[in-house]
Amino acid sequence: MNTDKIYAEYIANEYAPKDTTKVKQLKKLDAKAKQPANIFAYTFGMVSSLILGTGMCLAMQVIGSGVGAMIAGIIIGILGIMGCGLNYPIYKKMREKGKMKYGSDIMKLAKEISEEQ
Repeated sequence: MNTDKIYAEYIANEYAPKDTTKVKQLKKLDAKAKQPANIFAYTFGMVSSLILGTGMCLAMQVIGSGVGAMIAGIIIGILGIMGCGLNYPIYKKMREKGKMKYGSDIMKLAKEISEEQ
């Protein structure tokens, strides 16, 4: 087994011009339609979870002390719960918007691919 030859072919393939097939274009369009919704959902979900956790820490007086911290913690925790609860409906709307935006292009390309075979 000639590892130098294999390595040379690997490097050559890396620098060779890539041909874009219709299937690759379809995958890119699909990812382009879904990516903004996914990024938003992950980011908003993490931020909402952190807000909820901060509220829980304040309410249980892990951070701060007194009745004021507990009341503030309950309010902040409720805001975090609302954010977590709203994350999925917002995600669905954003995803539908992306599908509507790129749907015609995806359907046209998918139809071309299916007719070729």
